[in-house]
Amino acid sequence: MPLKARRPAGNLGLIAGMGDLPKAVASEAKRMGYHVVAVALQPPADESLKPFADDFHKVSIGRLGGLIALLKKMSVTEAVMAGKVPKGLLYKNKKDIVPDLTMAKVLFSLKNRSDDTIMNGIVGELEKNGITLHKTTTFTKGLLCPEGLLTRKKPSKKELQDIEYGWHIAKEMGRLDIGQTVVVKNMAVMAIEAIEGTDEAIKRGSELAQKDAVVIKVSKPSQDMRFDVPVLGLDSLDSMKTSGAKVLAFEAGKCIIVDKENFIKKADKNGFVVVAVKK
Repeated sequence: MPLKARRPAGNLGLIAGMGDLPKAVASEAKRMGYHVVAVALQPPADESLKPFADDFHKVSIGRLGGLIALLKKMSVTEAVMAGKVPKGLLYKNKKDIVPDLTMAKVLFSLKNRSDDTIMNGIVGELEKNGITLHKTTTFTKGLLCPEGLLTRKKPSKKELQDIEYGWHIAKEMGRLDIGQTVVVKNMAVMAIEAIEGTDEAIKRGSELAQKDAVVIKVSKPSQDMRFDVPVLGLDSLDSMKTSGAKVLAFEAGKCIIVDKENFIKKADKNGFVVVAVKK
């Protein structure tokens, strides 16, 4: 009996930031039968996503109304967010990022400007307009790592103590919606991720530690997998190499690794310890 052709899953709006994650999401969504309508947020996304999508558009990061209008025009009722949008953009280039009326109304309605508060406001506006946001992990299941050691090199007893110590602090920072990464040395906190992002926190903490810092990245206790999913990539390893960190521990089954094969190769080449931890 001949195999039936895959039934089209409909249009999927891919709201994309920077990095390789949107490409991976687009590829998986197409494999699942979706027609992928990619919308690159300007800044920071670029056109490298274009070959991976069926349709490609650009929208200013402040134009929420423009984004919704575009998705409606393209008959999109399902969407997913993927890719890094540096939080510092909210405080830099203010002349380049001007909220439209829809975004301004959302921002004025918020109780604060924490990550989750802003993103829930945006998601609520999408839903009001008939656009359902999927979990990013729906399209990245193969990029979530199970518990265990990824590299040839194993953590020492001292490094395991630092991971244990930093883990609870990172979880508390996530609960407070401050950040998801902590840098530790000798059971002392060198840096906590804030608005600068993971890679900059790694550099800052590792430079303060001088060498042999331990980096811990976790999901928030109440992580909404529709947005702000913890992601690790080659840039994170570059930050560790530049600043002298030696160990990277992340939460198993909750953190995405883009280009996992090359990530592990690069970690081994630099003599890093990379371990997925489950607690």
